[in-house]
Amino acid sequence: MNSSVTTEKQLAQLDRALDAGTLGDVAGIVGDLSPGDVAYLITSYPPRIRQVIWSLLEPEQEADVLNELPEDLRNQILVEMEPKALALIVGQLDDDDVADILHDLPNSITEQVLGIMDETDRTRLATVLAFPDDVAGGLMSTDTISIRADLTLDVVMRYLRRHAEIPQNTDSIIVVNREDHFVGLLPIRILLVADPAQSVREMMLTNRDAIPAQLPAAEVARLFERNDWISAPVVDEKNRLLGRITIDDVVDVIREEADHSLTSLGGIGEDEDTFATVMQTAPRRAVWLGINLLTAFIASSVINVFQDTIEKVVALAVLMPIVASMGGVAGTQTLTVLIRGLAMGQLNSRNQRWLVAREALVGIANGILWALVVAAAASVWFEDWTLGAVIAAAMMINLMTAGLAGAVIPLTLKRLGIDPALAGGVVLTTVTDVVGFLSFLGLAAIFYG
Repeated sequence: MNSSVTTEKQLAQLDRALDAGTLGDVAGIVGDLSPGDVAYLITSYPPRIRQVIWSLLEPEQEADVLNELPEDLRNQILVEMEPKALALIVGQLDDDDVADILHDLPNSITEQVLGIMDETDRTRLATVLAFPDDVAGGLMSTDTISIRADLTLDVVMRYLRRHAEIPQNTDSIIVVNREDHFVGLLPIRILLVADPAQSVREMMLTNRDAIPAQLPAAEVARLFERNDWISAPVVDEKNRLLGRITIDDVVDVIREEADHSLTSLGGIGEDEDTFATVMQTAPRRAVWLGINLLTAFIASSVINVFQDTIEKVVALAVLMPIVASMGGVAGTQTLTVLIRGLAMGQLNSRNQRWLVAREALVGIANGILWALVVAAAASVWFEDWTLGAVIAAAMMINLMTAGLAGAVIPLTLKRLGIDPALAGGVVLTTVTDVVGFLSFLGLAAIFYG
């Protein structure tokens, strides 16, 4: 709470300093902020102001601030840097953060940066860079402390004191055998209070499995959430220790997954920058507007089939949007629930049928309720009880279809390897519009001849 208030206060001060053009005051304000707050400020301004703030950062601030910036914005800054300056910055970061950065840069720049680094750093980074950034191996850091099971706790304590500092978020020491195979974990809380004469083997935990390096990042995040972990070891297919993942890396994964789902539902890229330029934003959105236009033509072609019926009963043109709109909203509700369930890993072969059936029944229940309401309103409005019956039946059909489609579409897209969050909304809208218009106008054609 206090941190948020402080940031807002400093943001107001920064606005005043920028308006006045007093760059010395801007540098002073930025210099007092944490890297995360500076990154927040940079992302809160249009491009021109971002460049001013970045240029006023102290050299020792740049690496930490860069690490906190969104991927798209971070890459814009990095590609303009000289390889030597870039190597200097990434040399101050943890290897998992460096790997994230280098994964996103063009190969030519990555090779130049690695060539400037010393052999030790390059070898360490190679372990992480060997994995994609969306699996456990790409998230991990090789900065770990490991011990053998035959040591006493007293020896372990003396070993730890030889370090200038231990890696951040170290809640357990990793226990390995002579071949570097993972054996167990020795929690710091046990190490600090146990009898120093006891051995690591007696006190370590062996009921925790290490994370396979190829496990998808989303699965890693779910494991951390489910078990309240702070850190976890990562192993290769032979159970050899490669590194560890910490909670700060997992928070980034969770945030990226949430951003992806939200922006994909809107038909925009997951790295969409709030303050991106017109030339950057317009092409990204134009793609999905074009796809939506094609689906709109499909719905319009259905209406065109019943052109003669609409000319005879003008009220149909007034009521058509109601049927399509109600189906679209009902379908989106179901689609959102299913996509959330898929993102959280809650859906499987045991519960999918139950969920699809539940959504179909919800569609029927809501269809009955709102069919009666709309039928009564339409009958009174146009003084035509036949029209009320037609729209009631169409509403029933479309709401049941919307519930069913909203559940089936994301599951089907997932099986086909297509992102449901990105494509589900477009497909669903097409289905509810076509079914809504077809049922309403088709029934009207039958009743009104």
